[in-house]
Amino acid sequence: MQDIVNKLIKECKTISTMESCTGGYVANAITNIPGASEIFKFGAVTYSNEYKIKMGVDKNIIDKYTVYSLETADEMSKKISVFTGSSYGIGVTGQINRVDLNNIVYNDNQIYVSVYDAAFDRCYHEMFEAIDDTREKNREMILIKTKDILRKII
Repeated sequence: MQDIVNKLIKECKTISTMESCTGGYVANAITNIPGASEIFKFGAVTYSNEYKIKMGVDKNIIDKYTVYSLETADEMSKKISVFTGSSYGIGVTGQINRVDLNNIVYNDNQIYVSVYDAAFDRCYHEMFEAIDDTREKNREMILIKTKDILRKII
């Protein structure tokens, strides 16, 4: 994450996160880097649909595509960027080895990561499957995927 933070500092860009299944893991990785306070504006952990909606995610998107979808991840990344005025927004949603009784879906263990680039009004995203039985290893994998997207666009 050091190289990403350094590049954001150099380019005077900012970043914010809205995370669900990672519980703030991506925000933590960013803020562990010295100097991150120059580029990190805000991190939201929105486990519930209610708070995703309160943070700006369109309820119709959740209703149509489910909370576990690329469309919802894209909404999360864009809405957190808009809310904070950040250059980039990161949205993460999905299930990690746990059935969500409030959101029954057919594709358990699917993860959705989206990075919104405000300058181009565009989301870059990836969907993949949780591959390990531990939450920690899956969160590490999500962080790697997020860093890969960021490296490609910044």
